[in-house]
Amino acid sequence: MSLIRWEPFKGFDEFFERAAPSVVGRWPRLFDEESGKFEWAPAADISETEKEYLVKAELPGVKREDVNITLDDGVITIMGERKQEKEETDEKRHRVERFYGTFSRSFGLPENVDDKAIRAESKDGVLYVHIPKIKAEKAKSVQIRVQ
Repeated sequence: MSLIRWEPFKGFDEFFERAAPSVVGRWPRLFDEESGKFEWAPAADISETEKEYLVKAELPGVKREDVNITLDDGVITIMGERKQEKEETDEKRHRVERFYGTFSRSFGLPENVDDKAIRAESKDGVLYVHIPKIKAEKAKSVQIRVQ
């Protein structure tokens, strides 16, 4: 009689691929065989106050110099790369779950943003992109005569 190892979480990957595509959408999307790296997308939250929009992107292990933020035609793009740590020769890895390689996230912005005052900061593995709002002029009431 042989023993069969019980793996309680064996079917979870297939389950989540079918049941939660929005979560799986952040998992690696593309493997570049030439570079041997995955393209992945960090999790991001977007919030709004009276003064600004705030994008918070989880980027643990990503250096500031490896992140590039651009604004083009009303779309802000956060892109960069998480580089894999060099393996120690005497180290045996049992499991690797973190994703390495290039990443990119793009978000459309509303028209009421001050694109010249956008600023970003990185703290404790989280990238904060502050997008200030422009105060919109209130529409004035105009009387129109019917002829």
